[in-house]
Amino acid sequence: MTTTPEATIVRERAGRPAARWFDICSYAGLTPERGACAMVDGTQVAIFRTFDGGLYALSNLDPFSGACVLSRGILGTRDEAPTVASPMYKQVFDLRTGVCLDDPRVALPTFPVRRSGDRVEVALTDEHRQ
Repeated sequence: MTTTPEATIVRERAGRPAARWFDICSYAGLTPERGACAMVDGTQVAIFRTFDGGLYALSNLDPFSGACVLSRGILGTRDEAPTVASPMYKQVFDLRTGVCLDDPRVALPTFPVRRSGDRVEVALTDEHRQ
């Protein structure tokens, strides 16, 4: 697991909490169709790079098992939505929204993620703190 001590703060806009961007890893360091976990300001974040180059970040905590394992999940698609299946009980989550496709009442927190040159960055706000 990667830890991230440095952050870039983006000031509050339009009533939204200020976002803090954290440098996570190199883009090339993320293997396509595999997850990675980073401890970002005390929050475990699962980060995924898909074959088409997409980047996704969501909570690493599986809400069904209570274990921090989603970065080890199986990537796939359902109805054209990029997904991750929990390695524990196999519930499938939409990588874009965090919604569980097997039980839409359950959703994972998602995090803004971006590529900045060769680096991957994830943003947290106060509402993301676990």
